[in-house]
Amino acid sequence: MVWGMETSTEGAAQPDSSPAAAVDPPVPAGSVEAVIETAVETAAGTAPTAIPPASLSPSRASDFMQCPLLYRFRVIDRLPEKPSEAATRGTLVHAVLERLFDAPAAERTAPRAKSLIPGQWDRLRETRPEVVELFADDPEGERLARWLGEAEQLVERWFTLEDPSRLEPAERELFVEAELESGLRLRGIIDRVDVAPTGEVRIVDYKTGKAPRPEYSEGALFQMKFYALVVWRLKNVVPRRLQLVYLGSGQVLTYDPVLADLERVERKLLALWEAIRLATETGDWRPRPTKLCGWCDHQAHCPEFGGTPRRTRCRCGRPARAAESGGLAQGRMGPD
Repeated sequence: MVWGMETSTEGAAQPDSSPAAAVDPPVPAGSVEAVIETAVETAAGTAPTAIPPASLSPSRASDFMQCPLLYRFRVIDRLPEKPSEAATRGTLVHAVLERLFDAPAAERTAPRAKSLIPGQWDRLRETRPEVVELFADDPEGERLARWLGEAEQLVERWFTLEDPSRLEPAERELFVEAELESGLRLRGIIDRVDVAPTGEVRIVDYKTGKAPRPEYSEGALFQMKFYALVVWRLKNVVPRRLQLVYLGSGQVLTYDPVLADLERVERKLLALWEAIRLATETGDWRPRPTKLCGWCDHQAHCPEFGGTPRRTRCRCGRPARAAESGGLAQGRMGPD
């Protein structure tokens, strides 16, 4: 099998939606909408126009399923988020495991992998300067040293789960994109693709956290089935195995998909895409409170925490309807 798909560039962000080609029609002068729009533009600049997405990634699809308002904050409002130590450590470990395969098989050892960490950390700081803020209050470097040590432990644990000297990945950090008949584009970045001499495909994803409990494994596999669907649509091949490698707990979760799995995922994504399109047109981005809210960067804008999302306009030019929470309307969305 020839894998003619594009490999990602480290640090490059893959957008989840395309800019609109159409221009919003003008709002009639003197109308209520015009008065509101003028007030918003004066207070906070032109209100962004909500545009239905042209594509979905596993992360953004999961965002909408977790909380529609979170999806809006990330995709439509594009609100900034502070880097976290856990997410940044994950990015660092992924980079190390990717680069290790540049070495000959016999040299893919744990000491060599750990020796890559300082250089990849330097590179990460160059490509994403915002991560420097994580240790701005650590003048002695104690927290940074402990954090780097935790990254070393995760890298070292990988060698107890897989033997890189016996692996020759067909692809690493592979950016994939496929367009469905509906016009929806699915895209994402696969950590590793292994192809057996017989042509069987294994999709591998590294996780630096702990494996979920069995009752939550289906949610964990959603991302992998998403990738399998893209591979099937691109190559007309159903991957033989999906493999999640959890470095935090030293476990490996595997699943062997069948065609019916991928067809179900495709139907689910099409329904999800329709729900996002409807929310974009109506402005009804309802928050869905869960325990994960405590880690959300956007509490200041969320009605569940007394915040007010900034105003957006539907493509018709009218201000979008306010989100509702807990069955009670929170009032019209105003500027920040």
